[in-house]
Amino acid sequence: MSVHAFVDESARNRQFLLCMTLVEPKHLNQTRRALSGLLLRGARELHFKKEKDPRRRQLIDQMAKLSISARIYTASCAPKTEEAARQRCLIQAVEDLLEMGAHRLVLDSRSHRDTHDRGTLQHALGERPSKTALTYEHLDSNLEPLLWVSDAVAWCFGAGGTWAQRASGLIAEHIKV
Repeated sequence: MSVHAFVDESARNRQFLLCMTLVEPKHLNQTRRALSGLLLRGARELHFKKEKDPRRRQLIDQMAKLSISARIYTASCAPKTEEAARQRCLIQAVEDLLEMGAHRLVLDSRSHRDTHDRGTLQHALGERPSKTALTYEHLDSNLEPLLWVSDAVAWCFGAGGTWAQRASGLIAEHIKV
């Protein structure tokens, strides 16, 4: 299955969460339009942490209606080991994407820390970049609405309880790394 993947993360309670939203190419444009339609006037992006609970409920419910799915990768971590946990999750995510025959991986930019991801991605792809169709890039979340889904699903999964239940329809798989 040809897919594009969009990655964001969250960390809570000594657990690192990497969420990868998967979208088939034929659904990219309509999904971006639907997500952009959820923005409040003057807003450039959705960021779940900044939203109030009623708006969060509305947003995740609308996202659940879209033709997308998500995978959650989790790894135990202490505050000072979050980066290592992220890289372990990212390696597993890339392996899964290669198995799927994915075409594009977009990661939410973390500015100067993007170099960690680039090193991990180069290592994970090894000799394979020229033998796969997988390309990757870092983008600011205000430039790619599909990153908002990964942000929302990771937040809900990390919050647990009714929030995790609300996002469960979007989560195709939970992989413990």
